[in-house]
Amino acid sequence: MDWIKLAESRKAELVSELQQLIQIESVLDPETSSGNAPFGEGPLKALQYMLTIGEQQGFTAKNIDNYAGHLEMGAGEELLGILCHVDVVPVGDSWTHPPFKGEVVDGKLYGRGAIDDKGPTMAAYLAMKMIKDAGIELDKRVRMIIGTDEESGFRCVDHYFTKEEMPTIGFAPDADFPLINAEKGISILDFSQKGNIVEDEQIIAFKAGVRSNMVPDTANAIIQNVTPSIEEAFKAFLQENSTEGTLTNEDGRYIITMKGKAAHAMEPEKGRNAAVLLSKFLQNIVTTKASLEFVSFMVNTFDEDHYGSNVKLDYYDEMSGHTTLNPGVVLFHQKRGGHVQVSMRYSVSYPFEEKITEATQQAAAFGFALDVASNSAPHYVPEEDEFVQTLLNVYRKYTVDNSKPLSTGGGTYARTMKKGVAFGMLFPGEPDVAHQADEFVVVDNLVRAAAIYAEAIVELAGKK
Repeated sequence: MDWIKLAESRKAELVSELQQLIQIESVLDPETSSGNAPFGEGPLKALQYMLTIGEQQGFTAKNIDNYAGHLEMGAGEELLGILCHVDVVPVGDSWTHPPFKGEVVDGKLYGRGAIDDKGPTMAAYLAMKMIKDAGIELDKRVRMIIGTDEESGFRCVDHYFTKEEMPTIGFAPDADFPLINAEKGISILDFSQKGNIVEDEQIIAFKAGVRSNMVPDTANAIIQNVTPSIEEAFKAFLQENSTEGTLTNEDGRYIITMKGKAAHAMEPEKGRNAAVLLSKFLQNIVTTKASLEFVSFMVNTFDEDHYGSNVKLDYYDEMSGHTTLNPGVVLFHQKRGGHVQVSMRYSVSYPFEEKITEATQQAAAFGFALDVASNSAPHYVPEEDEFVQTLLNVYRKYTVDNSKPLSTGGGTYARTMKKGVAFGMLFPGEPDVAHQADEFVVVDNLVRAAAIYAEAIVELAGKK
């Protein structure tokens, strides 16, 4: 079967359906969440869209309490899972293309979710449609499981698997080709300032970030009781650090904004953390005890160090590489002190309890308490496993790339399965623009991914 030719013939259909999905603003929304819409109206609408078009296509569609759902085809005892998600992270600043339109320019389709994960979802959906329309017999059931809370904690699939069976094998089209067989552990760490608040703290308020899994691209602070020389110092800092920001004086208080660059927490080095930048500036401005302790902790722990070495959280192994830290939500209040929520992506062989104990002692020396808010263990499927080898062989048939499987600091639904991996759809050499402004997917790569997924499904679930 010439899957590339078939997918190419359905490119317009693929683009149109992806655009319709991107036009649904499926960001977690506590204001519209309810028993009927657990993560808000947007994620629910995106789920309903997928189930509706799938049912119209003739797939068996099932909605599990508006948390997640699935589209199924085939027959047999075993189940092949394709785990996708239709929720997206907030938009942030600096977009030059509409984030919820799906605009196509020079072969690229722009929009929040284009590569994470609405584009790959639609490529896998087209693969299923092509197989179904071709009448290919399957001896396994093939089920696309569609989640709505992947970006905020996997509550959707956690609920789903309390009511539905676990796939025998499965893949998540939500990462990189050739294949990711090692996913780092993901832990949310809360660093809270323990005290030392004085009556007139110079930092009145500090705020940066909305999600721990995003590098903050903007930071804001209100400060008081500093000399007017701050204005010249701020201009010099912006120039020296090649960044942008604003400083205004209102009734003796200074309101400061600092710009950074957003990125996914799994690769914090690809972004520029605005909270760290603003802390670095304020470190030479403020002198009151808690204010200085807070910004010094931010600078000493996170400036030019994504590995957590200063709080003894650093670790490396050959299977998955470095442990990384991203301070994604950073707050300071004049009366309550500082709070920093960190997304830690830790190596597969990480000695978790030992490292957390050591880090707790180190944080205390900086004036902070450390609590583990959540923890998702690492996930690993050996390269020599037949399932992994089958996917690699399919991928290599459609590329000239014979590279080895990868590891990632990102967390995909693959980790929820007993035997699951992340399989595409970002091709080697492509920029990873997930969670960034002007997120996009290359349309021709969508087509190629659909062909790869179709062949992979047939290899794994087709009648032999």
